[in-house]
Amino acid sequence: MRQAVKMKICFVSFPLEKNLKAQEELIKLYGNCNPEDADFIVALGGDGFILKSLHDYLKINKPIYGMNFGSVGFLMNEFKTENLEKRLKNAQLTKLKPLVMKTISPTGKEVKAIAINEISIRREKYQAAKLQIIVDNEVRMEELVCDGVILSSAAGSTGYNYSASGPIIPLGSNVIALTAVSAYSPRHWKGGLLRDNAKIKIVNNNPSKRPIVAHADHIESKDVISIEIEMSEGLELPLLFDNDHKIEERVYKEMFKSH
Repeated sequence: MRQAVKMKICFVSFPLEKNLKAQEELIKLYGNCNPEDADFIVALGGDGFILKSLHDYLKINKPIYGMNFGSVGFLMNEFKTENLEKRLKNAQLTKLKPLVMKTISPTGKEVKAIAINEISIRREKYQAAKLQIIVDNEVRMEELVCDGVILSSAAGSTGYNYSASGPIIPLGSNVIALTAVSAYSPRHWKGGLLRDNAKIKIVNNNPSKRPIVAHADHIESKDVISIEIEMSEGLELPLLFDNDHKIEERVYKEMFKSH
């Protein structure tokens, strides 16, 4: 009788005492291996930590299963030590398409980064930013005076984007949310939805007096004069969810919350 092949799991943890203690317990139960040899990576933390893990292990393209130790845990599964191998075997695979950002500084320096959640552009000083918005090489807004703008993927739409009154996007909708943060002119302009194959460019109309900073998730690019954004081609990040707690259902619950 052929012996079942043992599942190879790599456990990673946000460095807090309770997370590390849980990591030790899981390693005793299931063993541990390095990320390159693993069948699955199990990340113990919150949404921020699983986003970091997706970035950290981008090149090896291993499915990541998060267990929640954070305050929100929208991208996480419930923490339980029992039946982990069965949970991993039966988990639903969701492939997230990140956004790609390229910024240009006044000296011509380029910074490239990817964002799984969102790309946020905001004023760097006390004065409001003055931004031009270009979509598919056509100027859609000559000047937006605001604190900033957010370009969000579906996976990130329930976070900073939603807090700024942007729309929640169900996965598979093939759109990107463009959300204004505290728009002054046009007054109360909220933003809109763009096709996920759109080429977006944000230009700083007054970089010398009104500098802006751009963030692709946790990667920062300061004092930029323009930002180009598009959905990645051919890059998909594998994230695992328990079948009884699918991410689509979480999106709808968030969308229709009464408080």
